[in-house]
Amino acid sequence: MTTSLAAPLLEMRSVNKHYLMGESRIDALKSIDTTIRAGEFAAIWGPSGSGKSTFCNLIGLLDTPSSGSVHFEGRDVSCLSDDQRSMLRNRAIGFVFQGFNLIPVLSALENVMLPLQLAHVGGRAAREAATRRLDEMGLGSHLAHRPAKLSGGQQQRVAIARALVSAPALVVADEPTANLDSENALKVIALMRAISRREGTAFVFSTHDQRLLERVDRRLMLHDGLIVDDLQVVPGIVPLREHIC
Repeated sequence: MTTSLAAPLLEMRSVNKHYLMGESRIDALKSIDTTIRAGEFAAIWGPSGSGKSTFCNLIGLLDTPSSGSVHFEGRDVSCLSDDQRSMLRNRAIGFVFQGFNLIPVLSALENVMLPLQLAHVGGRAAREAATRRLDEMGLGSHLAHRPAKLSGGQQQRVAIARALVSAPALVVADEPTANLDSENALKVIALMRAISRREGTAFVFSTHDQRLLERVDRRLMLHDGLIVDDLQVVPGIVPLREHIC
């Protein structure tokens, strides 16, 4: 998919986000204007405290801006109720966490089925969809394994399958390769890129991992709550390498 021609999926318009800590005000994001398009494979990077987590919470509809607006699929989600935002998030957005966040007492299949069950999808349909995603991740022979019986790379692939099982338009991933060795990290990146290209799913990563930064198509650098660089890149080339934190 050519992301430059793809439809806007998410827009942030003059977004500011601040938090109050006692009597102090923390300005986490300042005057953010940006667009995420369908099928985009992008990374948010920058030093610790630059606003990456806040940015991801906003595009994942887990939080709302202090001012400005966030539009998802053409709809201003800043004005939605918590329940409406939750319904939209469950339908259209998947999450991949650095610590995997798999439920230890559930099998790989049951972990991946869980989002569909919470959305009241029938058991047979949920099982079939979860099995397809795990097969796609190369885990078709590990359906019954609980997380403790899986390697780190396998657990991350289960987490990715879970994020994708509802066929979301957007996947937000927090440091998805940070806990993986190079071989598994590159496999996971290749799987996500293939899905992005085939299904038009947008992936947005919060990361410090140079292996991932070298393989995205776009890098947005945050510093002190501001987007200071927004670069369309050729995967495999990382300029300004010395500034990666």
